[in-house]
Amino acid sequence: MMDNINVINYININLDNSDDESCSIDMDSDFFQMGIQVAFPRAGKVVRERSDYKRYPDNEFLQKFRLTKTTVKFLTELIKNKISSPTTRNDATTPEQKVLLTLRYYATGSFEDAFAEFAGVHESTVEKIIKLVSEAIAELRPQFIYMPESDADITQIRQEFYNIAKFPRCIGALDCTHIKIRSPGGKEPEIFKNRNNYFSINVQTISDTKLRIQNIVARWPGSSLDSHILKCSRIRQHFESGKFKNNVLVADSGYGIQKYIITPLQDPKTAAEVLFNESQMVTRNPVERSHEEWKLRFPILSIGISVQLSTALAVIVATAVLHNIALKFGDDVPHPTRELEALIDIQEVENIPLLTAGNNRSVHRHSFLKYFESQL
Repeated sequence: MMDNINVINYININLDNSDDESCSIDMDSDFFQMGIQVAFPRAGKVVRERSDYKRYPDNEFLQKFRLTKTTVKFLTELIKNKISSPTTRNDATTPEQKVLLTLRYYATGSFEDAFAEFAGVHESTVEKIIKLVSEAIAELRPQFIYMPESDADITQIRQEFYNIAKFPRCIGALDCTHIKIRSPGGKEPEIFKNRNNYFSINVQTISDTKLRIQNIVARWPGSSLDSHILKCSRIRQHFESGKFKNNVLVADSGYGIQKYIITPLQDPKTAAEVLFNESQMVTRNPVERSHEEWKLRFPILSIGISVQLSTALAVIVATAVLHNIALKFGDDVPHPTRELEALIDIQEVENIPLLTAGNNRSVHRHSFLKYFESQL
């Protein structure tokens, strides 16, 4: 076989020995380029094998991707038209692979881990895929995150809350939780720092008794007060307009007492007040458990979301949607590490009680106190 140098010499000799001007070949001709390709052939494209979810046992799959195989198939079917590549050329990433890559990021908070799991995807493409998939999942919000609307649904949720600790007329437990993000930069990044001195989004949710997120507000910087987020929210407008009639939400003392927001007393004295407080606190426990399970399922919410702010907001809503889908399918919460549990505890930001929140003379709390007095 002719070596590289001999090929070049062969080309040069034939060019030099040509007597026919019509046959003379310029060094930039196709013939010369063909000779170069023969002498120095390009290495063939190496297609690295991408992760195939079928090769993982069910338990390992759940730990890696935070959802079961059945749930992932359901999710992929819902969003595949929004995330499909326009071509199948160049070994394009499939919708299923894009979903799994994004879930791996939600599980680790690391581009490197997501890239390593899907070695055939170029590293520069990973963040684009995460943005695309997160926005597609977040757009499913109306289908999976909603308050009860019909009388039958409201009655059922009221009964489920009543069954916890006999607290009447409750249709949701309200609270905020901080989701860690990287510094967003810009002119005023410090407004995103919370009282625990890390950058976050203060996210408001309303939970039902089954830990399902019924409502979410995910756009306020970490320095925002819970009460201010509620004041500016659409859900407050719905309650004040009478959409939910005389039904109420239970919340902690970081919120002001309202006709539709019932908070605990700060200094209960009578037996009825003590009973009221005990029932109220137990009844609002689902929202705290919902936040904990949400963060345990998707560790990125505690590790920190390391993408641009707009994408980070989409990730928060997307993981809330997935939390509800996982509950719908009965997916187990992946076994947490001690480090993750500790991280969630450390990042918990205590609410500052409002001075009026525990006012015993509030007319809005009066009917509830009378009810618990009748239970003695």
